[in-house]
Amino acid sequence: MNTPNEFLAPTLCVVVPCYNEKEVLAESAARLTSALESLVSANLVHANSFILFVDDGSKDETWALIEGVASRFERAEGLKLSRNRGHQNAVFAGLMEASADVFVSIDADLQDDISVIEKMVREHIDNKVDIVYGVRADRSSDTRFKRFTAEAYYRILSVMGVEVVFNHADFRLMSARTVRALGSYREVHLFLRGLVPLIGFKTATVEYDRSERFAGESKYPLRKMLSLAWEGITSFSARPLRMIFLAGASVSFLSFIAAIVAIFASISGATIAGWTSIMVMVAFLGGIQLLSIGLIGEYIGKIYIEIKDRPRYFVDVRTRP
Repeated sequence: MNTPNEFLAPTLCVVVPCYNEKEVLAESAARLTSALESLVSANLVHANSFILFVDDGSKDETWALIEGVASRFERAEGLKLSRNRGHQNAVFAGLMEASADVFVSIDADLQDDISVIEKMVREHIDNKVDIVYGVRADRSSDTRFKRFTAEAYYRILSVMGVEVVFNHADFRLMSARTVRALGSYREVHLFLRGLVPLIGFKTATVEYDRSERFAGESKYPLRKMLSLAWEGITSFSARPLRMIFLAGASVSFLSFIAAIVAIFASISGATIAGWTSIMVMVAFLGGIQLLSIGLIGEYIGKIYIEIKDRPRYFVDVRTRP
């Protein structure tokens, strides 16, 4: 029987979302398993700790490889979703379907530093921290274009009122109560980088150097990064709608001034045929109106999908019951 002062190592679940990761999965499983064994040996986590690979409807041999990994490594398990639901839903599914005291989410591409998991666990144990964010120390390994777009991405989210941790993606530790709190959010359009900070429990950050992808192609090209950024803005902020109002008010004020000037010009007989200026104004106002209607439609579309309250995912197969 444990004494009151005896340390009880938490059970750790490492959630690894996978989509078409056949080139990197074997190496990723080997490194993560080795790291987990080290944590167990150091008595930082319980011997029942495990790695959960979540197959997000992959079209290659990823699930077959996960089954092989689960049969070779006692600490590895697999979860296959019925179809591709996207990275955020795959992470969420792993968190919701597993049972543990503490969770770490990390991508399978080996770009995030696996050794940092130990620092995260120590922060959780020593300082009673519920959420530990993995934050990139710098972006020197990125191209100039990617560095510029990534930094612009976080700044735009901040300007739009979305609370995010700068240079943090989805490499984080969460306690069991944090995961339960996360599960209470019911929106279908998941943006975990914005949701987790809303929970409000005690947090900390650990810095690390991000490596190049071990093998295969990135699952987050520019198109998906832009889509994720737009998802974050429209799911967490009504500021774009306020910007439409301000733009409309500004244009209305300028139009009122222009109307007064036109009236005085007409009275004074100084009117000049201005086809170009009229066409410019018509095109400008037409563009503003179409942009505004499109943005409002985006929000209405999200409301339409959210009120259906459809399930985020379905589990197809598990390697262990």
